[in-house]
Amino acid sequence: MKTSRRVFLKGAAVAGMPFVLPSHIWSATVGPNDRIVMGCVGMGTQLRGLMNGFMHQDGVQIAAVCDVDTTRRNDAQRIANEYYQKNPAKGTADVKGYNDFREIIARKDINAVVIATPDHWHAIVMLAALNAGKDVYCEKPLTHNVHEAIEVIKASERTKCIVQTGSMQRSSREFRVACELARNGVIGKIKHVVASFGGPARPYDKKEEEMEPGLDWDMWLGPAQVAPYHPEVCPRGIHSGFPNWRGFREFGGGGVTDWGAHHLDIAHWGIGMDQSGPVEIVPEQNKNEATLTYSNGITVYHKGGFGCEFHGEDGVVRVNRGKFTFTMGDEKVGWFVGGDDEASRGTSCEAQVQKAEKAYLADAKVKLYSSRNHLNDFLACMRSREQPCTNAETGGRSAIACNLLNQAYYNKTKIVWDPKALKLGGGGDPKWLTRDYRAPFKV
Repeated sequence: MKTSRRVFLKGAAVAGMPFVLPSHIWSATVGPNDRIVMGCVGMGTQLRGLMNGFMHQDGVQIAAVCDVDTTRRNDAQRIANEYYQKNPAKGTADVKGYNDFREIIARKDINAVVIATPDHWHAIVMLAALNAGKDVYCEKPLTHNVHEAIEVIKASERTKCIVQTGSMQRSSREFRVACELARNGVIGKIKHVVASFGGPARPYDKKEEEMEPGLDWDMWLGPAQVAPYHPEVCPRGIHSGFPNWRGFREFGGGGVTDWGAHHLDIAHWGIGMDQSGPVEIVPEQNKNEATLTYSNGITVYHKGGFGCEFHGEDGVVRVNRGKFTFTMGDEKVGWFVGGDDEASRGTSCEAQVQKAEKAYLADAKVKLYSSRNHLNDFLACMRSREQPCTNAETGGRSAIACNLLNQAYYNKTKIVWDPKALKLGGGGDPKWLTRDYRAPFKV
């Protein structure tokens, strides 16, 4: 018997299935010269920007948008359709809008899913997409907890689907050059690294407010436990900026997983730990500071600083967005921090990075993955079937490190981790690696 998509989804919900569709039925593989057809899930500020970026690329068609807020969903659908009406060579103005992401997963014509939902939804949508044979661009942090990251890494390996994590700093030249300076021993043996980002999330404590009509709050919560609606986590209608669902454990991981998924990710790149992770995390008492120790003996300090700093025996490299400093002893080899800084006048970050690269990395033995555009890198890898710069393992292990750090803060205890076995190495509670899922959603 043939089963319609809508009937299948209804049956899945009733049966309590985790919504994992068999790839041999639903997959839509993209070839080297095929048009890439995309569906977008979570039409907030970030995905509106991503949709615009993908929509302007040749050979890409946005076919569907999904959001549990009717106003945001309809607005995204309008924007996409108006674009295609004005640019018919780019695609057709028949973009569909859905309240339920599973409608997108079930479409055989869609071969890529872009995800920018709150973090607690990432793995649910991503695993459904991967198991349906679809490639995925998912915002960082890749997952809401350690268990989910492990499952996403496994699914990517099993399905051979392409996953790009939205840790865009890996597609910026200043970060790549900073990491190459560290990896090639230009600043000598690395003594330690400083990664600067905010602190952990807190339990959700908001009192209920009246919702704007058109929001499916139950679906917004999804796998999270029932909680009262508040516009701080899901603003009414079209909004700019980024809602503070990140600040609450039920939906995000605070500054640790928000900016940690950027700066700790760069620390991993610069010390060669993309396929590994911390073996021990020790939080400072009564501070949002901690020491992460890696299997190669390098320590990474989570505390205030420049962004990401590599401290070597002979020099220091510090990098942040549009900022770069490189010193050897007391000599400023490359320097741009902007603002009123006197040494930054008359130059630019790009110029200083280029100078450092030309002088110290022309014959470098370690050449890191070079991407100049994060979205283009994903699209190119969809066609080549090569791994992108922030693939599932890279993004997954950065998410694991961030989530372990949060657990060290939440439980005020040392975390011992085995990055090879992907298990706690002693002490700790395995429950810290996952969460209680609200039926029918589960990972």
